[in-house]
Amino acid sequence: MTDPRVEKLADVLVNYSVAVRPGDKVLVQGSTLAEPLLKAVYAKVLQAGGHPLLLAFLPGTDELLFRYGSDEQLQYVPEPLKLILETYDVRITIMGAENTKALSNVDPARMVLRDQAHTELMKIFMRRSASGELRWTGTLFPTNAYAQDAEMSLSEYEDFVYGACLPDMDDPVGYWQRFSAQQQKIVDWLKGKERVHVIGPETDLHLSIAGRVFINCDGHENMPDGEVFTGPVEDSVEGHVYFSYPAIYRGREVMGVRLWFENGRVVKAHAEKNEDFLLKTLDTDEGSRRVGEFAIGTNAGITRFTRQILFDEKISGSFHMALGAGYPETGSKNESAIHWDMICDLRDGGEIWVDEELLYKDGRFVIEF
Repeated sequence: MTDPRVEKLADVLVNYSVAVRPGDKVLVQGSTLAEPLLKAVYAKVLQAGGHPLLLAFLPGTDELLFRYGSDEQLQYVPEPLKLILETYDVRITIMGAENTKALSNVDPARMVLRDQAHTELMKIFMRRSASGELRWTGTLFPTNAYAQDAEMSLSEYEDFVYGACLPDMDDPVGYWQRFSAQQQKIVDWLKGKERVHVIGPETDLHLSIAGRVFINCDGHENMPDGEVFTGPVEDSVEGHVYFSYPAIYRGREVMGVRLWFENGRVVKAHAEKNEDFLLKTLDTDEGSRRVGEFAIGTNAGITRFTRQILFDEKISGSFHMALGAGYPETGSKNESAIHWDMICDLRDGGEIWVDEELLYKDGRFVIEF
């Protein structure tokens, strides 16, 4: 019997997050482990008048590619995939992992090689998303792998996931609309500001947001959602930062990341675990040592670390930065094959100052919105 929350989530994704319209070409992609949600989304797209294309991936195929693929095969980009990104109106992605550590022993250099080959796809996606030509959203279907990472039972993790996505089961769309209106007040306050100063444990960071736009993340491009973000001026980031949570990328967990910035660029990096992976990923391309995103997490329903970035970057009381590609709609000009979010807890003595005014202290906004 299908969990009724699956149907509710599918409805929110199709009719709120990306608002499928008659005639839209819609890519629905995800793991076969997410079959119930994939089917529900497929049906909702049809009911909305869209033309769904389902791409379902078998768990373990990435592992096979890295094990048996030659360098040439790792760098191959299927033309149909590029065509879809160039021409489709909507993309809905549903994650569903069987083993989140499957790629832990892959040579980082091979991962970099594959990322570099996908640079053009990243540029197409960013450009069409910024222009509004491509509407997209992503979510997660709860599996045992995710539950184990979060140190929960599967039923506990299901409650966590659906509780974060559907805080008001009777009116989930209304909830996200109200959330959007409240969060827009923060975005409006930040408009026209120029300087940000972040202080926290082993963290003292300055960056410029002059001329940049903050985005209200209100359930359209991620589900669940809850953050405000921008792309800092590329050469402006100065200082040092310690990311209190593990930085997870491509299934690899990097612990105790410390970064030092000069003129917007990482000039020194250290990690307590998997430092080699960190350093090689930082050298992916010219943009991978610069910051493409600065964000504040705002989802009060997400308070604990689960090792899944979809939820963790929204932790209320945290800020995060992404190394690599920035979103053009913020004004960011940074281009890269990577986009690696790293999260810092500010609930114990952290502060965010904007143009010499205290905005955030101990994980809470101190200005009334």
